[in-house]
Amino acid sequence: MECQRNISEFLLMGLSSKQNIEVFCFMFFLFCYFAILSWNLLILFSIRCSSLFNQPMYYFLSHLASMDICYTSCVTPKLIGDLLAERKTISYTNCMLQVFAMHFFGMIETLILTVMAFDRCVAICKPLHYRVIMSRNRCYVFILASWVGGVAHSFPQFMMLVCLPFCGPNEIDHYFCDVFPLLKVACTDTYITGVLMVANSGMVASIIFVLLFGSYVVILFTLRNYSAEGRRKALSTCASHISVVILFFGSTIFGYLRPPTTFPEDKIFALFYTIIAPMFNPLIYTLRNKEMKTAIKKVWCQMSFFGEKFN
Repeated sequence: MECQRNISEFLLMGLSSKQNIEVFCFMFFLFCYFAILSWNLLILFSIRCSSLFNQPMYYFLSHLASMDICYTSCVTPKLIGDLLAERKTISYTNCMLQVFAMHFFGMIETLILTVMAFDRCVAICKPLHYRVIMSRNRCYVFILASWVGGVAHSFPQFMMLVCLPFCGPNEIDHYFCDVFPLLKVACTDTYITGVLMVANSGMVASIIFVLLFGSYVVILFTLRNYSAEGRRKALSTCASHISVVILFFGSTIFGYLRPPTTFPEDKIFALFYTIIAPMFNPLIYTLRNKEMKTAIKKVWCQMSFFGEKFN
C-alpha cells in the first residue's frame, strides 16, 4: 500500500465549529497577518536601505524577517480564508507542499536564530576578533548553510509523508496540514514513521535550544569582566534574542518533542510558532534597539520626502 492513496483532498476541522468564534478569529488573524507583513517588511527595508545591512547582526535579522514572512504565509492566508468557509478543504498536493514549506522555512528560521546567537557570543566573548570571525563572506556561508539545513530537514519528512497510504478517513483535526495529524489518518502502522518524525523535528529543535542556552551561559559568564555600562548594553541586545528564542522554541518543542500523536492543545501551541512569534519578533527587536529605531525613522522620512515630491 506504500505510495498509494484513494483520496484527493483533506477536510480540515479548523480552530472552532462555532461561527461567532470563527468570525472573531477571522478579524483577529487578519490583523495579525497584516501586522506580520507590515512590521517585517519595515524591518527588512529599513536594514537594506541603511548602513545596518553591513553589520552581521542586522544582516541576519533581515533574513529572519524575510523567513518570518515566508513561514507564516504558508499557513495564515489559508487559515483566514477557511474561517469564513463552510467546508474547509485542502487538496492532497497542496497539503504535502504546505508540510514541506512549513518545515523548510521553519528550519531555516531556527538555524538563523542559532547563527544570531553565535554572532552575539563572538561579539561579546571575542570583541577584538569579531570582524575577522564574522566577515561578510562567512555570513554568506552561514545563510547558505541555513538553506541547505532547511532542505535536509524538510525533504526526508516530505518523502515519508508522500509514501504513506491515505485511503480514508480524510478529516484532519487541525487548521493546517501538519505531520502528526497526517500520521493519524494514514491507513497503515505509522509508529516507525512517527519516531523518525520526532527525531527529525523534536530532537533537532531540542538540541539547538540547548546549544543556544549554552551560548548565553557563556555570554553571561564573560560579562562578569565588563563594566556596568558594557553589561547593560550587551544584555539589552541579548534580551531581545532570548525572548524570540523562548517564544519560538517553547511552542515548537511542545509540538514535536513528544509521542507521535495528537492532543487538543496542539492548535493553541501551533498558533504561537506560526502566527504569534512572527508577529512579535519585529517588536521585540525594535522596541529596545536604538539603531533599528533610527533606521526606521530614516526610511519613513525618505518615504515621506518622495511622497511629497511626487505629489
